[in-house]
Amino acid sequence: MNPYIDDGGIRTFDINALDEEFVWHRDNEDRTIEILEGDGWQFQAENALPFLLKPGLKFEIKAGEYHRIIKGINDLKIRINRNI
Repeated sequence: MNPYIDDGGIRTFDINALDEEFVWHRDNEDRTIEILEGDGWQFQAENALPFLLKPGLKFEIKAGEYHRIIKGINDLKIRINRNI
């Protein structure tokens, strides 16, 4: 089970999901992420320190790059654009 719900390119991460559900993983394609809502959430790429996700922030995740999300204090809502 995933700690999020997808709705047409918008992904909402549930603050009530268990910490164990936010696992290191990698995606098959490049993605651009835009933070829409959420407080205190962090993103961490492999071999890097986590950084705070703030509304309005945009960043890229490369295909095959291990990464994870660290829970914040309320739901996190992001827009995912797949870079094909």
